[in-house]
Amino acid sequence: MQDQDLVLVNILSAIVILIVTFAPESPIRIALGVPFVLFFPGYTLVCALFPRNEDLDGVVRLALSIGLSLAMAPLIGLMLNYTPWGLRLTPTLASLFSFTLSMSMATAYRRRKLPSEEKFVPSFFMNIPKWRELSRLKKLMSTGMIVGIVAAGGLTAYFVSLPKTEESFTEFYVLGSQGKMENYPTNLTFGESGTVILSVVNYEHEEVNYTIVIQLNNETLRTIDFITLDHEMKWEEKITFTPEKTGDMMKLEFLLYREGVDEPYRRLCLWISVVPRE
Repeated sequence: MQDQDLVLVNILSAIVILIVTFAPESPIRIALGVPFVLFFPGYTLVCALFPRNEDLDGVVRLALSIGLSLAMAPLIGLMLNYTPWGLRLTPTLASLFSFTLSMSMATAYRRRKLPSEEKFVPSFFMNIPKWRELSRLKKLMSTGMIVGIVAAGGLTAYFVSLPKTEESFTEFYVLGSQGKMENYPTNLTFGESGTVILSVVNYEHEEVNYTIVIQLNNETLRTIDFITLDHEMKWEEKITFTPEKTGDMMKLEFLLYREGVDEPYRRLCLWISVVPRE
């Protein structure tokens, strides 16, 4: 069977996701999670870039695998921070797995174009050269690799030892009438009603009573009471509003309140224009 290393990497990555999903307290999560984040992405990327055995020697390939993994993980996290999914555990796992899988597919494609004797085939039995036999560049890379592994391992142990704290927050968002982040009712005729979809998701780890107030230029158009949600419960409804004045670029606000708190807990805003009826 060809590409056993790629198959093994992706099987272990899938196991990590299953363990995190169904057995998050298992110690195996840490044992497999470290290479999943700190080795697999960089290894598959290096294999895709350098599929020939003669392209890199073992020490350089290992150092690049760890170094590129350390670079890719925060880069993927940064990109996720600007997506609707945000920087959360599930999107991060899915993104790292998708990257590793896509690089594995690219590696398999490039390897199949090479003669068998030229393909890089990892071996668990390595002849480790003596330190004095290494070039200055390899000594520098080896030192950096060791420092990186020790630092990553120390940080992992530190964060694992921290007491677990559960983040508490509420999702509040507005969609167009078709359930997408588009086609908002921003241009209306006086007397015409606009329709949006409002959603509230409770991640507060307790039951919460919410109230939504819809305001146009600080004047209340509608109030929605008695939204009671348990932890991880979602409320979503189509809401209509009817502006009572005309004007350009008026501020339409959706204010979410928690019971017992006078200030809005979350704010959403649309800018709408209402023209007179002809």
